[in-house]
Amino acid sequence: MQEEQDASLEKELITKIDFLKKEISNLEFNLMFSGEYDKNNAIVTIHSGAGGTEACDWVQMLLRMYLMWAEKKGYKTIITDILPGEEAGIKSVTFEVIGEYAYGNFRAEKGVHRLVRISPFDANKRRHTSFASLDAIPELEDDVDIEIKPDDLKIDTYRASGAGGQHVNKTESAVRITHIPTGIIVQCQNERSQIKNRETAMKILKAKLFALSQEQKKEELEKISGEKKSIGWGSQIRSYVFHPYKMIKDLRTDFERYDVDKVMDGDLDSYVEAFLRQEINKNAGNKL
Repeated sequence: MQEEQDASLEKELITKIDFLKKEISNLEFNLMFSGEYDKNNAIVTIHSGAGGTEACDWVQMLLRMYLMWAEKKGYKTIITDILPGEEAGIKSVTFEVIGEYAYGNFRAEKGVHRLVRISPFDANKRRHTSFASLDAIPELEDDVDIEIKPDDLKIDTYRASGAGGQHVNKTESAVRITHIPTGIIVQCQNERSQIKNRETAMKILKAKLFALSQEQKKEELEKISGEKKSIGWGSQIRSYVFHPYKMIKDLRTDFERYDVDKVMDGDLDSYVEAFLRQEINKNAGNKL
């Protein structure tokens, strides 16, 4: 009886120790986030690039990977807008990621993602290269002041439809808002209520306008300092090779892994950690 109790106690202690190790690891990981808005929720958009149907399929694969990653981290995700591909996959998708440090994690994924594989859509089984771009912006708190004039907005409604073109409902509940001065367009169709979709679309627009203003400030500073850098999400950050060998390499940090299936199932923390460590080292070097 005593042996059974000891074994039970030992098992309980091991479970608690494992839990504490995980908590400490998470705390150490979170300490690497230094951005002003890293703790915020994130608004993420993935667009298909060069590659046609291949690229649309690649967007769908990336969406699955990121939703699985978010789930592993305990985040809630809401797809607010999705545009299906003409033959397969997804042309573009926008989703919210709700949870602490969601933006800090997803900003490490901003950029062009390149896939090399044998095409499942090619009868001759040739190797194809596809591209998709990911952009992430922080969801703003209510106290962040971004002026949006009603006269600057063009608001359209349309019938919401899901992947494959099926109608979610028969009313024009989906909302598209165009910010005329900047040309920024945001859409939301996940709610059955037009009012709720409009509120979400306005929240996304506010975040996009803020991100644009921050980008413009960054460009001005670089002009003053004489620096010339690629801005935004037009630069390739990671290469996913499925054929003739298997490897996923981050081109910013040179960090690479060969267990591609595990990565595609949402095991991305190692890439984010490598990015954040490089960022910390760079910032430390700039201060010297």
